[in-house]
Amino acid sequence: MQHRRSRALLALLLPVAGGALAADVAPVRDHFAELAEIIRVTPQRAAPLLAALEVDALRTPAEHARFLTLSCDLSHRLGKHEEAVRLCEQALQLGRQVHDDSLVARALLSKAYAVFGLNESAQSHQLVWEAERLAAASPDIGLRILVLISSGESFAEEGNFPIALNKLQGAVTLARQSGDPLEVAIALKSLAYLYGQMREFDKGFEAIGEAERLAEQVKSPGRLAIFKTTEYILAVNNGDVARGTKALLSALALERSIGADAMVSNTLVNLADAYLKQQDWRRALTYAQQSLDQAQKLNDDSLAATARVNVGQAYLGMGRLAEGKKQIEQGMDWYQRSGNKPDQQGVLVEYGDALERAGDLAGALAAYHRERALSNELFETRRQKAMMELQEKYEADKRQRQIEMLRQENQVKSTELDNRRLQQRIWWLLALVFALASVIVGILYRKVRHANAQLEEKNQELKQQSARDPLTALYNRRHFQEFMRGHQAIERRGVGNDGSGGGDMVSAMFLLDVDHFKNINDTHGHGAGDAVLREIADALRDILRETDMIVRWGGEEFLAFLPAVPRDSLDEVARRLLAGIPERTVDYQGTRLSVNVSIGFAPFPLVQDGGSISWERAINIVDMALYLAKGHGRNRAYGVRGMAGLDPAALDEVEQDIEKAWRTGLVDLSIVTAHAPELRMAS
Repeated sequence: MQHRRSRALLALLLPVAGGALAADVAPVRDHFAELAEIIRVTPQRAAPLLAALEVDALRTPAEHARFLTLSCDLSHRLGKHEEAVRLCEQALQLGRQVHDDSLVARALLSKAYAVFGLNESAQSHQLVWEAERLAAASPDIGLRILVLISSGESFAEEGNFPIALNKLQGAVTLARQSGDPLEVAIALKSLAYLYGQMREFDKGFEAIGEAERLAEQVKSPGRLAIFKTTEYILAVNNGDVARGTKALLSALALERSIGADAMVSNTLVNLADAYLKQQDWRRALTYAQQSLDQAQKLNDDSLAATARVNVGQAYLGMGRLAEGKKQIEQGMDWYQRSGNKPDQQGVLVEYGDALERAGDLAGALAAYHRERALSNELFETRRQKAMMELQEKYEADKRQRQIEMLRQENQVKSTELDNRRLQQRIWWLLALVFALASVIVGILYRKVRHANAQLEEKNQELKQQSARDPLTALYNRRHFQEFMRGHQAIERRGVGNDGSGGGDMVSAMFLLDVDHFKNINDTHGHGAGDAVLREIADALRDILRETDMIVRWGGEEFLAFLPAVPRDSLDEVARRLLAGIPERTVDYQGTRLSVNVSIGFAPFPLVQDGGSISWERAINIVDMALYLAKGHGRNRAYGVRGMAGLDPAALDEVEQDIEKAWRTGLVDLSIVTAHAPELRMAS
């Protein structure tokens, strides 16, 4: 169905009474396209207009299905994603009852958006592609344009830019053929955003510029505001924050002119973020406070949390540390209560950077520590999910084998029954029947042996998966923990109780963290991040020995356990890692990527007062050395040479603040950089 652009739509975008639409004599279906646009731009105003259509929409199953799909869209726009899924399911049921693929495709698309709002992106993409298959032969050109746009965006979210580009260019071509300028503008907007993801900013600005001109031509202020927001995203990613800010200010004026309160709220948040990027703390604070007021007016807790984080960052930039921390912690509290851990992790990264700029190094280290703990938790959750999926696949295969064996058993029973009947009628075929049965049993026996062999192979595969990280093929954290529980410390030769001496043999632990890894994911997509992690894993295999245990510790963090190395070679190992990893590059979507790492390391066992501490506490101390390296500029390594005179309470202090412990003489540290000689930080 093509979107109708008429004075009726413009009227509905103005403050009108809820009964105005019901009084219109036009058929209900004529209002669906206009109402879909209102839901996209001003969902609060769409609610009474949609309610006015309900009675008339129940006249036919097809119109009822379309009404339910619009209700699903409205609930999704209002943040009621679970309710939206329920409404879409009802629309799907009606569409299938009347055998209308176009209705089913629209309901699938709306359900995909609602499911995406529940952070189930993989399921959302599958729903989009199912809708695309159903809509391929539809006479509804507007629907075909919509599914092409959604399909392209889904491929882009999975990092498959070539297919995404093909889909979105097809959507633009089809929209031009339809003759509807707003359809063309909507397709161009998605294409412009994709060009931004592909770092082809000139093409992106050209596409969004044409989209803006078309929106002005059809007098659609709501869509023009959306396109201005896309221009802001392109400009900021291209480093032109001033242009992006100008686009946002234009969008804000348009949104306020049509009373699009929800869009106003989001634009205020973006403006606050834009001025934070320019370090214009006063303007950032003004817009952040306005966005907080607007969010509270709309009862939007998610937006309020983001606004509080922006208020807090503005305060930190102005040097008002206590007020800034209070606001950010209040915003973080909502993320924690809502269970939105990915966004919580992103806020912690920004929090740590803001504290570091403000000179609060201790606070920055604490934020980094919280972010790393959350990153490890998310990594473990994803790993467990992958294991569950593998287990489910194995169980499904097992059930299929059991079904096949039962089928074969039934065949055997049927054959035996036929044999008995034949035996009663034709006695001279008895010998042949027995021979045939023997052959069948032999075949079944071989099949059972084959099935058992496959089962053993699957068991070995599961065992391998339980010890290896699926992305990098390195050992995982669980395997290392099991290894350390049974590990016996190598006998140290010629070493005193204080752990001094340079030529003795020790084991060693190196903990590495990729610097600014979030920027790679945000700029190039998670596919690029995965490629970088695989390249780092290969680099570690090349730099270290075959006997060294290399572990993906979590997220972008790696652990190397080196058995039997000279104590005085640890700094040189750290230097090789710092220099070797940035030399490796990854070609991803035409962009060459390389990264630096920060490292914490120490000999193992880590000796203090004639005894050694547990490997778990040694890891904690190495972790603190790593955070010290990140807090002092990154791209460097901090090594723990030894500790002296530590009682249990003092050891606890080292684990909490290793820099303070060094300054008070409790810890002996060294600093290693990639190309300069190391510095020793002696107590």
